[in-house]
Amino acid sequence: MTHTRPALLATAFAALTLAMPTGTMAQDLITRDRVGPADAPNVMTFRLTAYDLYSSDPATREKFEELFTDLILSHPDWRIETQLQTDNIGQEQARMLEQVRAGRGPDCAMIDSSQLGLFKNAGVLSPMNDHFTQEQIDDMFPFVRDGVSDEEGNILAWWWFTSLQVLYRDTSLVPDAPQTWEEAQEAALATVEAGREGMLFSGGRWEGTAFDWLPNFWAQDGELVDEEGRPVFNEGKNRDKMLAAINYYKDLVDSGAAPSRVTTIVNYDDFNAAAAAGTAGLFVGGNWQYGQLRDILTEETFANWAISELPGPTPDQRATGTGGWTIGAFSDDPKKVEICAEIVRDIYATEGNAFQGLLPTSAAIYDAYDAFDGPEFDLFAEALVNGVARPGAAIYPEISNQIQVLMGDVLSGASTPEEALDAAAEAVDAAYERQ
Repeated sequence: MTHTRPALLATAFAALTLAMPTGTMAQDLITRDRVGPADAPNVMTFRLTAYDLYSSDPATREKFEELFTDLILSHPDWRIETQLQTDNIGQEQARMLEQVRAGRGPDCAMIDSSQLGLFKNAGVLSPMNDHFTQEQIDDMFPFVRDGVSDEEGNILAWWWFTSLQVLYRDTSLVPDAPQTWEEAQEAALATVEAGREGMLFSGGRWEGTAFDWLPNFWAQDGELVDEEGRPVFNEGKNRDKMLAAINYYKDLVDSGAAPSRVTTIVNYDDFNAAAAAGTAGLFVGGNWQYGQLRDILTEETFANWAISELPGPTPDQRATGTGGWTIGAFSDDPKKVEICAEIVRDIYATEGNAFQGLLPTSAAIYDAYDAFDGPEFDLFAEALVNGVARPGAAIYPEISNQIQVLMGDVLSGASTPEEALDAAAEAVDAAYERQ
């Protein structure tokens, strides 16, 4: 499908121009809000994020323009109207679900894996089974396959990449990977003594704050919801585990091992910037940042940075969150569902994934591309053994929202951990009753 050789592209483009309506031959096939001829007779909409086809990185943008050109060449009588999502994941996804329910949503869209449960529960996703082989479905990691399937085994979306959180450290200051929360705090304090900021992590109002912190709860085998999707994180032993994980972050800030500014961090780029400026000693970040650091740091500086699994309350208690994005179809038009499936199957989950170095959701993709041969991918694979996916329960987005509020209140000193946890649980329980 992805013909990248010039001769093949030229032949395909010639065929496309013959099939185009009059007046389209000189038009660009890709613009800021369109893929395909402007006057193509058939139209579908695709809502996406600005990290690939519209990336600020020229090489990434060019690669995805090439891949989308290949796609549209195989559907010359179609155009795809593209719609960009904002960076506010929770707000954006809630707005999209409301639009879909009202019949005003996109035909195809990227759905954050943390929000997929909402769309599944709403019954708005069209099955994609016909566009994937059973072998492809079976090759997905179990947590991924469970996440995108309904009770009848229908594939309601395709989880095209996953992610995990790791601990980044400057080995010139922290030569050994911290194994426990206590060791992490000691290491962070050592970097403060050396003039750095200590440990950075997300603490502002965004999904990253909840997602990056939750492994500390999951490492203790804590559960957010029960089998019916009812919130239970403030009950029994789960409450004790929540408080232990909250106090870990609180102690980092109170001791000076983490700066108070963590309550304002709502973007992983802040960590990259701190590493580039030489102010960071350690930070909790995503696996994808390894390649970003390699690109933005000098070779000498990058050589000092290493990654390791997130520390746990004990060396044997470890967890990391498995995130990533899915793509699903909301249209009941079979052709639009087909093109939506092709977008994820032939662009994002395969060659596009390898180009960006994002973690595949199936073993076959790892084996198919040399891009996944680096030593860092060995560590990522090891860490994924302790991976935990956010629950597919419809209440999860509200749990995340309340964790974000809780963390801000605790780290700023506005509330005690106990008070903040009780307030979060009360708000979540009220939202659950309204569902």
